[in-house]
Amino acid sequence: MILVTTAGKVGTEAVRSLIPRGVPVRVLARDPGKAEALADAGAEVAVGDLDVPASIDEAMAGVTGVVLVSPAVPAQELNVIASAARAGVGHVVKASSKASADSPIARRRGQAEIEAGLAASGLAHTLLRSNAYMQNVLTLAPAIAATSGFGSSAGKGRTGMVDARDVGAVAAAIAASPASHAGKTYWLTGPELISNYDIAAVLSALLGRTITYAELSFDENRDAMVRAGLPAPVAEMNAQAFSLTADGDAEWVTDDVPAILGRPARSFEQFAADHAAAFS
Repeated sequence: MILVTTAGKVGTEAVRSLIPRGVPVRVLARDPGKAEALADAGAEVAVGDLDVPASIDEAMAGVTGVVLVSPAVPAQELNVIASAARAGVGHVVKASSKASADSPIARRRGQAEIEAGLAASGLAHTLLRSNAYMQNVLTLAPAIAATSGFGSSAGKGRTGMVDARDVGAVAAAIAASPASHAGKTYWLTGPELISNYDIAAVLSALLGRTITYAELSFDENRDAMVRAGLPAPVAEMNAQAFSLTADGDAEWVTDDVPAILGRPARSFEQFAADHAAAFS
């Protein structure tokens, strides 16, 4: 039995990739309604809360492997790691990012703390450090649909953006057959570096109208995200990350996705075509 925490974008895709493999899979969800489609597809749903260790222990019963993916709150993920250690779980696949204990971005410091806790636990594990998700562009979709434009403090910076569907598929492949992946770190990206100017060009061609991209300052980008409804601390972190992208922080591409999946990583063109309705 593989336990996936939780039913977010990567966790959901990991579950969807595990089910066709015939691997029994359980997904931990605080709100079972959010996992209803996964239950219909054949996953078991365990109702629990990452802040409540007893509920994690219940979900961990009979589990041999864990796919650990959540909003990167250290206390929560360390609760899962402690539960997995108590249960004698054989392997943990940890979805992470460009973690760093001295990063100016709080969530990257949080990821570093979680990774350190996982290493200290003694559990066999694999780290998946993903570049920016293509799905993040969907948060811009309402603005693009309404105004045919979007902005960011990422400037002309390029990113090896990766589709969360590919990250979930990699997590599932490793969780289903972990032996050769223990102790390894994979850096997951799409097939190429793309800038926001490239994203605008792809969307323009796809939608048949001109989509424009505007370079914003840090403050402009943060304030726009707050106006769009993001909590101020999240908007601050996002604007920090975009500003680092402008300086080349995300300009890296690897072959880890195709090496593990035996097929090319999805391109942004593929992603955009699959989600064209959101931008229309």
